[in-house]
Amino acid sequence: MLAFTTIDRVNASKRSVVERIKDFKEVYNLFDNIKAKEQADRCINCGDPYCHNKCPLHNIIPAWLKQVSEDNLELAFDISNETSPFPEILGRICPQDKLCEGDCSLNETHGAIAIGAIEVYISETGFAKGLKPKFSDKKIGKKVAIIGSGPAGLSCATFLLRNGVNVDVYERANKAGGLLTYGIPGFKLDKNRIERRVKFLEQAGANFILNCEIGKNKSIKELVDKYDAIFIGIGAKKGRKAGIEGEDKPNVHLSMEFLTKVQKKLFNEEVENYIDVKAKNVVVIGGGDTAMDCVRTAIREGAKSVKCLYRRDEKNMPGSKKEVVNAKEEGVEFVFNVSPKKIVDNGIVLEKTTLTKADENGRKKVEIIPNSEYIQNADVIIFALGFEQEKPAFVNELNLELDKYNGIKVNKNYQTSNKKVFAGGDSVRGANLAVTATYDGREAAFGIVKFLEV
Repeated sequence: MLAFTTIDRVNASKRSVVERIKDFKEVYNLFDNIKAKEQADRCINCGDPYCHNKCPLHNIIPAWLKQVSEDNLELAFDISNETSPFPEILGRICPQDKLCEGDCSLNETHGAIAIGAIEVYISETGFAKGLKPKFSDKKIGKKVAIIGSGPAGLSCATFLLRNGVNVDVYERANKAGGLLTYGIPGFKLDKNRIERRVKFLEQAGANFILNCEIGKNKSIKELVDKYDAIFIGIGAKKGRKAGIEGEDKPNVHLSMEFLTKVQKKLFNEEVENYIDVKAKNVVVIGGGDTAMDCVRTAIREGAKSVKCLYRRDEKNMPGSKKEVVNAKEEGVEFVFNVSPKKIVDNGIVLEKTTLTKADENGRKKVEIIPNSEYIQNADVIIFALGFEQEKPAFVNELNLELDKYNGIKVNKNYQTSNKKVFAGGDSVRGANLAVTATYDGREAAFGIVKFLEV
């Protein structure tokens, strides 16, 4: 329990910058057995584990850290997979510095336990040794339709299958995974990781119906008539612009539009109106992880220069710190305390900003500095300002009760106003983290099982 006094926190090593900006392969290397055990042994086994409490999935982190330190990989693998449907994925993409590691008791004094890196080590090493996630062999004779195969949908499918419920997953894209497949770049999450999990689900009995959009290729009535319950996990992919003059110009794009088209190209899929940034000056507006995905993708796509513009300072950026560090290493230039005013032919007009005192929520407000305008030259402008919920026609057909943001209202069991329909993830709570959508999918699965057993 005192290993933290002699062993420092160590992050997973990274591929060299010169090498990694040439491709979309993952940046971080896997811990070896010695490094994983050393880092896990730093855990002080808190009586009230803040890491567990801060994790949206409430993963039993201290328990699998203990098993890694004692070289009991199989038990660590089972514990890790008990609460999470895909720990090797979330271990790579979660903003641990904002969640489990951010609340680690050692964080401020000795450096947090490298929870994310160890989480990835457990699964990847387990897979290499032939370990697999467990599913129920007994079926209860019920079948559920899942609309959307993103984090919420895959999570719901996983926990339904564990409880003996058959699932059909409907996905409008060519590949399963939703945001995980098309929205998160390969340098953060290799697409083979998602395909592997999908295969595990198929082996457990899941059926994936791809290139099938509900309301277009299949009616929602067919699903209502055919299945014992339905889960909606369609996410929130409708991007936001800034509401400024000139933002409808042809060189202005939304973040998910850019990321999805690049990923489709990498899959050798057909891409309409591809956004070519090669040898161009690219500006990305926003400060979250999606903005970091865009700037780092633009670097790999051969942009001449890439700038990230954010209206607050670096300290107040909402995204993961490691993503900002990676972006800087790869050549991205950050311009803080600027706000877009309008788009012009040769770029974007910016105004400088300053931060006021914090409000009641601790968030500082942004004020424009008078007479501070200047033009930032740009060939391509990408907005990464968050997402809004979509409202497909089938939602109206189901007569679902919505909130003022078009989010689907659910009860504590994730059941909608239509008792046969459940929902979770961004379609309910609004744009949020993949791990929170994963949590919703899990809890909705438990709610569906209760409903089916009545």
